Amino acid sequence: MMDSLFQSVVRPALILLCAMMLFNLPTLMYKIGMFLRGILYLLFCNDKKWRKPQDPFIVIGPILQKEKELDQTADDDDDVIERKTIYFVRHGESTWNDTFNKGSHRSQNAFIIGFIPGLIKALLFELYLILSGKLDSWFYDAPTSTLGLNQVENLSQFFKSTNITTDSNNDKVAQHVAILKASPDAPPSKLLSSNLRRAVSTMAGGFKTRLARRPQEKILVVPSLQEISRNPDTLSITPAHMSIQASWIDKTSTICNFQSTFTNQVDMSLHLGNKPIGTNGLKRMREFCNFVFSSSVKEEYVIVGGHSIWFRSFFRTFLPYKSDHVGKTKKVVNCGVVAFTLLKVVRKSGQPTYMIDPNSVDVVYGGFD
Repeated sequence: MMDSLFQSVVRPALILLCAMMLFNLPTLMYKIGMFLRGILYLLFCNDKKWRKPQDPFIVIGPILQKEKELDQTADDDDDVIERKTIYFVRHGESTWNDTFNKGSHRSQNAFIIGFIPGLIKALLFELYLILSGKLDSWFYDAPTSTLGLNQVENLSQFFKSTNITTDSNNDKVAQHVAILKASPDAPPSKLLSSNLRRAVSTMAGGFKTRLARRPQEKILVVPSLQEISRNPDTLSITPAHMSIQASWIDKTSTICNFQSTFTNQVDMSLHLGNKPIGTNGLKRMREFCNFVFSSSVKEEYVIVGGHSIWFRSFFRTFLPYKSDHVGKTKKVVNCGVVAFTLLKVVRKSGQPTYMIDPNSVDVVYGGFD
């Protein structure tokens, strides 16, 4: 009986399975490489470990006080503060979040009951993606989930519904939205994003009206924004300098034509593949600060699509240590937008010091949770 079952069902299934793998051998080898790289990161990556740097307020606090006393910018060359306004835009919920995180949209009991079935579903779908030869993944570089794309659409609608009126000078949110929307009378701003698909999808969908109105504008992918974690979902599946490929969820979405945006309005020139295994979050946060104050970013306003742990780590590192701001302990909600002023001072040593002005942090949309 067992021999008959093997002859009629199991053996043909194994032959078909092997044939499909061989037919899609390049994709299979790439996925095996991703799996091995994921194991290496789990074992050896110290992405969340670094020595706590000096409190930036020790350097910048006295200069701010001097400016306040003079009621103007200090004129000492060693004490000049440069300023940029940064907007953090967290990505919509991802498939990894859907599988492993409870989220605010379901109860603890619902998450526990649904965890094993959800994990089985995710594993089976990952197997389907491998056998069908698709360079896609549920786990690696986890894309935006269906719920996540709904959150992205809600962000886009928020931008549309926030009117810029004649009394906007007294409305901080309206001023921020004017910049985010690139309104005609707003100062120039630049769109940046992490190299992970869920961040780029959020920028493409959330800012779709702006991008459609400005077809020459591009979202610049900046490697230093890659999420701080050793988990597989924080590893980029996109080869260096190649265009991002829309996930199976992005392709069925009616929010916008994600693939067209990825191909035509996402600049991958700085994308070098995955973060080095020897890096850590502090190094990348400092690289980001150096980049936004470099000649590559002439705009005073910088809009950043990124990730919860990276953003929270940034608030912990660059807010004064005595500040008890919620951003140090809570995550920006999915598709939340938070604005702040980033300060830079270069002392005689030549090393720049960066600090977030604690009085400048504004919640534009969503907030912290």
